[in-house]
Amino acid sequence: MTEPLTARIDAALRQVTNPRTGLDIVSSEMVRDIAVTVEGRVRFTMLLSAVDPASLVRESRQAVERLEGVRDVRVDVKDPSQLSSAAATGEGGRARAAGGEAPAAGRTLPVMGQEPQSRQARMPPAPTPVAYPSLGRIIAVSSGKGGVGKSTVATNLAVALARSGARVGIMDADIYGPNIPRMLGVSSPPPVEGDRIIPLEAHGVKVMSLGFLVERDQPAIWRGPIVMKIIVQFLRDVAWGQLDYLFVDLPPGTGDAQLSLVQATHVHGALIVTTPQPVATGDALRGARMFQRVGVPVLGIIENMSYFACPHCGKPTPLFGSGGGRELADELGLPLLAEIPLWPQLRVGGDEGMPIVVAEPESAAGRALIALASRVADAVGAVVPA
Repeated sequence: MTEPLTARIDAALRQVTNPRTGLDIVSSEMVRDIAVTVEGRVRFTMLLSAVDPASLVRESRQAVERLEGVRDVRVDVKDPSQLSSAAATGEGGRARAAGGEAPAAGRTLPVMGQEPQSRQARMPPAPTPVAYPSLGRIIAVSSGKGGVGKSTVATNLAVALARSGARVGIMDADIYGPNIPRMLGVSSPPPVEGDRIIPLEAHGVKVMSLGFLVERDQPAIWRGPIVMKIIVQFLRDVAWGQLDYLFVDLPPGTGDAQLSLVQATHVHGALIVTTPQPVATGDALRGARMFQRVGVPVLGIIENMSYFACPHCGKPTPLFGSGGGRELADELGLPLLAEIPLWPQLRVGGDEGMPIVVAEPESAAGRALIALASRVADAVGAVVPA
């Protein structure tokens, strides 16, 4: 007689061990609320604390996906401390009417700073940032919107500084679109020695990315707590060695990854990448203001795709308008660190793992990025450490 799917799921999850405790995730009550439909769709909750490795989510999902009869798996990640807090304050019970049913009326979305005083008092304080002196100067590379070439700039900056003799690492914190592995031409899973992840290396730069740990087609459907865990793990549990600079490539916007980074460690400076058109500079303005509001110095503005440089005659053509980066820098009172042209090999190099500062350092884009690396080093060197 075929064993029920629920029993096989339980057995599969018992094969996943938490290296921190040495116990399987079922016995240690990290897995709850397993639900299975007749079509083979599986959903369960995983309780992941700040000290647990984020890779347990992937391992548990894969363990269930391998079972015959399973069509789809969804893992809901929750912080156990939040569940304990909710139980202690009785928030779960208050949502139900006297008859045991939840009220029919919906709730309005909360607005930060406008919560009732009783709820504000229960909110946990923000974590204290941890200093990592061996990582050197930590530089966040961010943008207001996607598609402006943020990862391209971060990659070439890191490689340019490494080629000048600096010890450089790049941490791909863009968990929703980790592109650094492709741009540097590395894709193997990183080795693990003891409890430390050994970063891969390309073009003289040490590299760590979520792209090494998840399947290429696996979406990261994660909220704040799991994002924070990944960033902390990449800072704390990766054997970076002694660095002069650690570049952190962030996702677009002003969300969980940005806030998690500045709460996890001292960020010595931020670079804001934009393109000339107003739709990009408007979003970049909000990104810069976010870093300023949380006390991170913004080193300057980088305008990418400033103009198309003809590969034959070198004539510049401003495809996306002109002057947007300069206007943004002036509004913020910041330097415009670079105006990087569109250059065909810049795109090809990003797709093939050959940064332009290596492939064509004498091109217009290569020269602009190498000069930018020198300006960034000077700018972050002038920042007084926190």
